[in-house]
Amino acid sequence: MMTFAAVLQLLVALSFVSIPLVRHRYGPRATDAAHAELRRQGVSPGVLADNGMRFDASGHESAVPVAVALVMTALAVLNLTGSPLGGTLSWALQPVVLAGNLVILYSQLTAARSVEAAFARKGDPELARIDVRALLRAAESGFPSWVMPGLQNVRHALVMGGSALVLLALALA
Repeated sequence: MMTFAAVLQLLVALSFVSIPLVRHRYGPRATDAAHAELRRQGVSPGVLADNGMRFDASGHESAVPVAVALVMTALAVLNLTGSPLGGTLSWALQPVVLAGNLVILYSQLTAARSVEAAFARKGDPELARIDVRALLRAAESGFPSWVMPGLQNVRHALVMGGSALVLLALALA
């Protein structure tokens, strides 16, 4: 059972690594598409950088997924080597990964409303003019069609299903 759990944890790790890899490869195209949409709307593209909105793999967009992948890999190694610490830490950390992915899914489903609310809080008239839904659609068009929703859905299924199965394997071990 612990080998099964470890394999699932490695799949979860790969799922998280896919985020910065895709954003690194296609993020600049997404940014260019977003800038073009802002120009179409008569808004300066610099407003994105000024407000910390990015589509590439910088900052937390890479650090957090890579950190999760490293933790999942370490847990998998512990579980593969039969270390009792692997099971204990898996019980503690796998639910955190599952909950974190639920937060990611929620943020993706509510992205337009969240960005609209964030822009409204700033009180900037230029931000208020932005059609956020069109901006996000434009940015999404910078990614290949297999990324959204394809890879996104596979990643969520692997992380949530894999985490649930890891917990089940731990319960049966």
